[in-house]
Amino acid sequence: MPQKTQSGSILKWFAIFFVIVVIGVAALSYVTYTRLSSDLPDVKTLHNFRYEVPLSVFSKDNRLIAQFGGNKRMPVKIEEVPKQLINAFLAAEDDNFFKHPGVDYKGLIRAGLQLALTGKKRQGGSTITMQVTRNFLLSNEKTFTRKLKEILLALKIEREYTKDKILELYLNQIYMGHSAYGVVAAAQTYYGKDLNNLTLAEQAMIAGLPKAPSAYNPIADEARALERRNYVLQRMLELNYITQEDYGSALAQDSTAKLQYHSSEVSAPFIAEMVRQYVHEKYGDEAYTLGLKVFTTIEPDLQNAAEQALRNALHTYDERHGFRLLAQGMTDPNKPSEIINPLIGDTVAATVSSVDNDGVNARLYSGTPIKISWKKITWGGNKLKNYLRAGAAIRVRQIKNGPWTLTQIPDVEGAFVSLNPSNGAILALVGGFEFDQNKFNRAIQAKRQPGSGFKPIIYTTALEEGYTAASMVNDAPLAIFDPGLGRIWKPENFTRKFYGPTSLRKGLTYSRNMVAIQLLKEMGIAKGIATGLRFGFAKEQLPYGLSLALGSGYASPLQMARMYSVFANGGFLVDPYFIERVESHEGTVIFQTNPKTACDACQNQAPRIISPGINYVMNSMMQDVVKMGTATDANILGRNDLAGKTGTTNDQRDAWFNGFVPTHVASTWVGFDNFKPLGHYETGGAAALPMWIEYMRTALKDTPIATFNPPDDVYMKGTEYVQKGVALKNLSPISSAKKSAAEATKKLIKEKPMEALF
Repeated sequence: MPQKTQSGSILKWFAIFFVIVVIGVAALSYVTYTRLSSDLPDVKTLHNFRYEVPLSVFSKDNRLIAQFGGNKRMPVKIEEVPKQLINAFLAAEDDNFFKHPGVDYKGLIRAGLQLALTGKKRQGGSTITMQVTRNFLLSNEKTFTRKLKEILLALKIEREYTKDKILELYLNQIYMGHSAYGVVAAAQTYYGKDLNNLTLAEQAMIAGLPKAPSAYNPIADEARALERRNYVLQRMLELNYITQEDYGSALAQDSTAKLQYHSSEVSAPFIAEMVRQYVHEKYGDEAYTLGLKVFTTIEPDLQNAAEQALRNALHTYDERHGFRLLAQGMTDPNKPSEIINPLIGDTVAATVSSVDNDGVNARLYSGTPIKISWKKITWGGNKLKNYLRAGAAIRVRQIKNGPWTLTQIPDVEGAFVSLNPSNGAILALVGGFEFDQNKFNRAIQAKRQPGSGFKPIIYTTALEEGYTAASMVNDAPLAIFDPGLGRIWKPENFTRKFYGPTSLRKGLTYSRNMVAIQLLKEMGIAKGIATGLRFGFAKEQLPYGLSLALGSGYASPLQMARMYSVFANGGFLVDPYFIERVESHEGTVIFQTNPKTACDACQNQAPRIISPGINYVMNSMMQDVVKMGTATDANILGRNDLAGKTGTTNDQRDAWFNGFVPTHVASTWVGFDNFKPLGHYETGGAAALPMWIEYMRTALKDTPIATFNPPDDVYMKGTEYVQKGVALKNLSPISSAKKSAAEATKKLIKEKPMEALF
């Protein structure tokens, strides 16, 4: 009996101890749970979670131009994710996802036993739900407290959200390496593909990344990435997600991953930077994470044509002035990047392999062999031929749909702007040869003398003062003190000749400097400045002196394009713009441009600054610039509605062509950033006009030739055509030296009254 009593007593005390332990564990668990629960974030915040999505810039037709933001992410709805890609992630990360309540207890027990037996933490206990918890609501610290929080939150998330919603959160947030977050960004980063275009092998590769994005990255370590991919494929086979045939085919596929540096569909880096600056100024640093979508006015085909036209024009100029690379493979010490960077603009680094009678054999930096015919190396002269030896470093470019040719990075720079004259929309813009080499945007930031391109302002003023296109001005020498220059000024024509009595029409057609100067002198500098202000120029851009007639102020190519839009659209001053609308990441329009339009009856009308009659006469005169004047090369386009004006400044430091038809305006500029002269014969017609012509070949391809009819505000008074509201100026001599010129004008009006209009 005593023995039984003693045994029973032990059992009793053991039972009491067990109960106490259970109660203690329960109490401790409750306290821990209560404490942890009070410190847990609210899982309901995921209902309105905002992903950090980069700023995206698009062309007018929704093609991607650029993205800005530290991380690449493009969220996607779960129903838009291919089923087999989902299966790949389930096989790789959590094959019981649709069965467990957020926590895989068996997996946790296995991980716990592994830790107890080996002292090492084993991955595999975390479900997709727990990973969502960790990525959205918790930090990445590796502590037991955080793990307990992760479990509790996972259970709460499963009660709050559907499995599909949890999976959607996971697939959009998970890190995939190389700054890519989510499956869409991963597909773009490694394959440059949409999700629907991924192969099974590529899907498995992407699904293998979350385990260790650095270790299993196909760019960083292809062998380990393939090993992980093959494991995912094996798991998919075991789970009956794929057939044995699918498995064999995918297993045999080599890795096709390649880091996609250029994901943009349209090359418009200068516009992209303009957008970035504008949006950042408006929204601050959040602009890079809100997922804003900015749709620009850029038309891709025109943008591509503009960029290529500018580069071709600069190459052509550059080749006219010879080969620059120093001997023995050395580069210009001021331009070390010329050989270091493999791709600059449309030029590619290469090395000469050998030289033979047919030309030069070379190998691109990528290893691709090419052949350059001697016919494509005629511009370099003996200096170049002496340089071309085996081992020499060269640059080449490929002519569109044609052979390779030798080239060099141009020293000279250029800019191009094209507008829709009816509302000011920027159709194409290029601010220099290569944005990555020099980010200075000459299209909007350059302050260059417009030269003779400014003369239409002077002629417009003259027409408004009562002169006609047939009015005669004496093209004769002039010496005068110009307060704008602060010295005696003796201007001359480009030809250094003087032509005597000259009509306004011929003065503009052949860009006679003396005609413009004499006109401004007679009318008064203040009137010329007033017209310039009306055309959108600022006062500081318009010097108070007779040199104003020759464009001695300053302007950007965009400002010149705006000026010529007035003549193209019938006399209205439009405001250039480059953003059509801004949308939130969800697609809600948060900003929409409402441009002023060149239209007398429009609700949002641009201000009319010249009458239809003045505009008509100016169009006619500038069409003659193309037909028979300084821009006759443009006649190769085979149209009779082209109009414009060349511009060349002192010492040929700036070369311009500003031209238009009613649907397109484009201003082109060529010059050196350091204001070095271009060379004596490098006029606007020689250096800048070819860029305009090449662009217009594309821009006007399907555009009908415009017809021009005199407007209602042009009528005949006596023997003269004048504009309503304009007091006809007495055609007395503009100066005492011009009596014969005035007589010639009167005679022309009597004999040929139509020419008084034109």
